[in-house]
Amino acid sequence: MNRLFASSPFENFITNLGEIALLLIRTIRALFSRPWEGRNFVNQLEIIGVQSLPVVSLTAAFAGLVFGLQMYVGFHRYIGPGTEAYTGPALGLGLCKEIIPILVGLMVAGRAGSSMAAEIGTMKITEQVDALISLGADPIRFLVVPRTLASFITLPCLTLYGDLIGLFFGYFYNVVLMGVNRTIYVSQTLMFLELWDVISGVIKAAVFGLIIAIVGCWQGLKAEGGAEGVGRATTKTVVISSISILIINFFMSKAMPASLSGR
Repeated sequence: MNRLFASSPFENFITNLGEIALLLIRTIRALFSRPWEGRNFVNQLEIIGVQSLPVVSLTAAFAGLVFGLQMYVGFHRYIGPGTEAYTGPALGLGLCKEIIPILVGLMVAGRAGSSMAAEIGTMKITEQVDALISLGADPIRFLVVPRTLASFITLPCLTLYGDLIGLFFGYFYNVVLMGVNRTIYVSQTLMFLELWDVISGVIKAAVFGLIIAIVGCWQGLKAEGGAEGVGRATTKTVVISSISILIINFFMSKAMPASLSGR
């Protein structure tokens, strides 16, 4: 009998999607209501942004190195020796539009998104969220809005920072370690890498930040069942955020124009 009335995976997906959409709408409404949690917002900027700099630096550095390595090997093997100096534009395009935004999103989802779910989930289980409601405070405005806004702002900043790190280490591998022509490498990169390539990655990062914060807060507010429930909420946050980032990245890449110059 229980199996007969059990919800199907599709019904669960629609229900969860509706809960996320409702939380997003309530968050946007609470964003424009007072009082505004300025101190909490600044604290979240530090937690999500500043404290993520080490992991973003390490990730972007080795992304630039390994992508530079593969671009060097590809040009050398399939186009011919001496063409490695022309890898700069392709390396910059791949890093700025796809690799760095995705890696930054995944790293922040694992570090900050899980923290959001664990913190809010603990507050939910220990009835601190109910205490906020009983005191007349809106938990959405107090807990969700600062984290969402901070994540929406810091992810593009971290992506720009990661772009610089990745491009530098890609240059370092090709020019310094492999000895390709520095003048050709730099001139070709500046000639063909467009501002839109960087901006499109930043736009993606802002959307990824919104996803991470909303999913983390949603799972935290849904947590139940003690420490085990907090653990489940944390795990689901990382999994759902990561999968959503990868899926939405494809559709955003497909929808956005490849170039604004018509080339």
